[in-house]
Amino acid sequence: MATVSLPTKDRRIDHYTTGEPIELPKRGAAPKFNRIAYAAAHVVADPLADIDPWLDAAIDWDKTIAFRHYLWDLGLGVAEAMDTAQRGMGLDWSGARELIRRALEAAKTRPGVKISCGVGTDHLAPNGSIGTDEVIRAYEEQIEAVEAMGGRLIVMASRALARAAQGPDDYARVYGRILRQVREPVMIHWLGEMFDPALEGYFGARDHMAAMETCLAILHAHAPKIDGIKVSLLSKEKEIAMRQRLPPGVRMYTGDDFNYAELIAGDEHGYSDALLGIFDAIAPAAAAGLARLSAGDLQGFHGILEPTVPLSRHIFKSPTRFYKTGVVFLAWLNGLQDHFVMIGGQESARSLLHLAELFRLADKARVLHDPELAAARMTKLLAVHGIV
Repeated sequence: MATVSLPTKDRRIDHYTTGEPIELPKRGAAPKFNRIAYAAAHVVADPLADIDPWLDAAIDWDKTIAFRHYLWDLGLGVAEAMDTAQRGMGLDWSGARELIRRALEAAKTRPGVKISCGVGTDHLAPNGSIGTDEVIRAYEEQIEAVEAMGGRLIVMASRALARAAQGPDDYARVYGRILRQVREPVMIHWLGEMFDPALEGYFGARDHMAAMETCLAILHAHAPKIDGIKVSLLSKEKEIAMRQRLPPGVRMYTGDDFNYAELIAGDEHGYSDALLGIFDAIAPAAAAGLARLSAGDLQGFHGILEPTVPLSRHIFKSPTRFYKTGVVFLAWLNGLQDHFVMIGGQESARSLLHLAELFRLADKARVLHDPELAAARMTKLLAVHGIV
C-alpha cells in the first residue's frame, strides 16, 4: 500500500491510501480464452526528440513494441494503428505504416499471437473536394501496403468518405469495391461520432439504427470477406440489436468501453468478442477475467471486470476522443513507460482533477501494478502543478 495526496473538486487535498493490485501472471505460455480479445494498443512518444510536439510525431519504437509484447504475454491480441494509437489524431499514415511494419516483424517472433492492422484513408488531404473514387483509391493504397507486409486488415471508418458520400448507396459502393479485392476476411470498424466527431452520419444517416441497416446490408452482401465488425457506439442495446442480425460466421467485436463486461459475457442469444481501447489500460484484469470466463466461472469473470467499468467510463467520458490521455497516463503510472508525454501534446487534454480521479478508480479496480511506484509518479505530477 501507499499514500498519496490527491486534489478534489472542492479544492481540498485528500490523503488517499491504495489497496492491493491484481497479481500479475507469471511469464510463460499465454492463456487460451473462449473469446477473441484484442487490445487497441497506444504508441509511446519519444520525449527527447527535437520537434514541435503539436505538429510532429516522434515515437519511441523500442518502448512501443515492448508494450505489444506485454499484451501478447497476457494472451491478448493487438489491434494495431487504430484510434488508440492516435491514428489521424497525431499519428499520420506514414507513421502508422512504420508502426504496422515493426509490429508485424515483432509478431513473427511470437508464434500464435494475434495482430490485425488498421487501414483507412487518412493520407488524403483533410480539406478540399474529394469524391468516392478518391476514397476507394486511398483505401486500396493502404490495403495493398499492409497486405504486402502480411498483415490482416481492420477497415477503419473514413473521414473522407463521411464527407464525400451523398447517401447510403455511396457507402455500399465503396465498401463493396474494396471488400471484393481483399485477400483474407477483414474486420469492419464502425467508429461513432463520440470518438471522432468527423464521423457523424456514417453509413449515410445520423440515426444509428438507420445507419445500421446500411451497414448490415453491406455485411450480408460480402459476408465471405468479413471476419467481423467492431462497433464503437457506446450503446449495448444497439450492439446487441446488430449482433442478433449478423450473417452466420461474422463476429461482433465489442468496442463499447462502457458495457464491455456484460457484452463479452453474453446471454443465451449470443455474446461479443472484443476489440477495446480499455484493454490497453486494464490488460492484466482483462486477461484474468477472460481466463475465469473460459473456465466457466462467470461470477469470477464479473468479479474481476466489473470494478474496471467505472474506471473505463471515466477514461472515456466526454469528450470521448481524449480517452487516449488516460490510457497513456495509466501506462506511465504502471511503469510501462518512463514518462507521461504523448504525440500531439495530448497529455494536456485532460485536467489534473480528471487524472487524480483516474488514479483513485484505477486503484479500486486493482489495476495499479505497483501502488508505491504509481503513488510516487502521481506525486511528481502533482508537484509540477504546484501541489506539494
